[in-house]
Amino acid sequence: MIQASNITLRLGKRALFEDVNIKFTEGNCYGLIGANGAGKSTFLKILNGQLEPTKGDIIITPGQRLSFLQQDHFKYDEYNVLDTVIMGNKRLYDIMKEKDIIYAKEDFTEEDGIRASELEGEFASMDGWEAESNAATLLNGLGIDTELHYKKMSELKGGEKVKVLLAQALFGNPDILLLDEPTNHLDLEAIRWLEEFLINFENTVIVVSHDRYFLNKVCTHIADIDYAKIQLYAGNYDFWYESSQLMVRQMKEANKKKEEKIKELQEFIQRFSANASKSKQATSRKKALEKIELDDIRPSSRKYPYIDFRPSREIGNEVLTVENISKTIDGVKVLDNISFIVGREDKIAFVGPNTTATTTLFKILAGELEPDEGNYKWGITTNVSYFPKDSTKLFSGDETIVDFLMPFSPEKDVTYVRGFMGRMLFAGEEGAKKVNVLSGGERVRVLLSKMMIAGANVLLLDEPTNHLDMESITSLNNGLIKFPGVALFTSPDHQFIQTTANRIMEITPSGLIDKITTYDEYLDSDEMARKRQVMQYDKEDDED
Repeated sequence: MIQASNITLRLGKRALFEDVNIKFTEGNCYGLIGANGAGKSTFLKILNGQLEPTKGDIIITPGQRLSFLQQDHFKYDEYNVLDTVIMGNKRLYDIMKEKDIIYAKEDFTEEDGIRASELEGEFASMDGWEAESNAATLLNGLGIDTELHYKKMSELKGGEKVKVLLAQALFGNPDILLLDEPTNHLDLEAIRWLEEFLINFENTVIVVSHDRYFLNKVCTHIADIDYAKIQLYAGNYDFWYESSQLMVRQMKEANKKKEEKIKELQEFIQRFSANASKSKQATSRKKALEKIELDDIRPSSRKYPYIDFRPSREIGNEVLTVENISKTIDGVKVLDNISFIVGREDKIAFVGPNTTATTTLFKILAGELEPDEGNYKWGITTNVSYFPKDSTKLFSGDETIVDFLMPFSPEKDVTYVRGFMGRMLFAGEEGAKKVNVLSGGERVRVLLSKMMIAGANVLLLDEPTNHLDMESITSLNNGLIKFPGVALFTSPDHQFIQTTANRIMEITPSGLIDKITTYDEYLDSDEMARKRQVMQYDKEDDED
């Protein structure tokens, strides 16, 4: 059990949290949600002791071990992968190292023997002999091949480091587990593995995530941060959303009835206050009127952008034909003889762990790369708008957001452009920001503004949900569902894919899988079953 008692955190004059009281108990998984800037990550830091609150206490059941997902991807660069995972249980790791030092002594004393015996007993009680095996199991489950387990962390790629740090947090069955955006940079297979792990985890979990499907799958409760307080709801994210909307509707309905009652009383008072025979009754009605107060319905502090892609022209029957495209990058063939035809009603999600192949294909289709072999042809009615996975170069200049967007607008009018910016929450002086100082989420919202302004009937989106908060992802999701044109996209967000795509493609080493189906149906398909079986055989071969 971990409990926040009267937690207050002030940042200058602003109270990020004010007298927060909440208890997180064993056997439950709590999704910590809130608007951007509400303090989700900050609250996790208070819980794990990284940040001292202005007032209040964090109470943990004596003897319980707390583990959290490290955010510094370079902290363990000098350690090998297995050791980094085992460090998730600091006491166990310290015992292992102290044992190694003692047994390495040339002048082994009686005191050393006594100390070694004590350490061995504690080591055994902590399941120390299975530590490396347990760590390896976590790593393999997250997709870190056995051949990487003894390499230094500095030799790993960014996404691989994230998986190792996640395995570190999960290691050793901690009593309290704090996870801040654990699905970031994970492929869909790793996310599915993590979902199953957390569903079967019997202790306390508190997780921050923008992945709605993930929260729905693993959470038993939702802790909502709003107005410097935290309100606890039983159920998953969808249940919280529906129940919170219902509460607002009920409050509005109750207020409506009160307003009708007030109006009735006011009319009665007005009609009969001058009538002597009714004056006593009017006075009592006036007193009743004074007692009626409308409930204070405070709208959520969340801000939802408005995303609406409206094509400037209707798309024809001929959209895109891709024939035998191949591409080699840095000596690696990332695309090998890829062919497909896109129809006018297609919304295609490209899935799977081979994100390099998808990004390369999108760059070719957007005209940023030339294929080594093969060709592609866009239909004459198509107007394509491209959202790149890496937009760093686009935002390297020092122009303002307005100046950045103006060239893409059919109407060279600042007011017209600012209208689209306002939809994406860039109101007033926000439009005067320089693009080279924008955050990741702000860059995404600027690019989505650009795509709305362009009026394209084909959208090419390479992981647009990265860096977005829950509200923006929801708005983009709804915008794509309503979009009457064609979309080719990729995203790690399960719900985003499931609710938007009517066709699934995956670029695999053995070729392109192309299915007209929903994402859930694809994951349960025979192709995926065979693919998982091949992956398992490959892992077993590596271990042998």
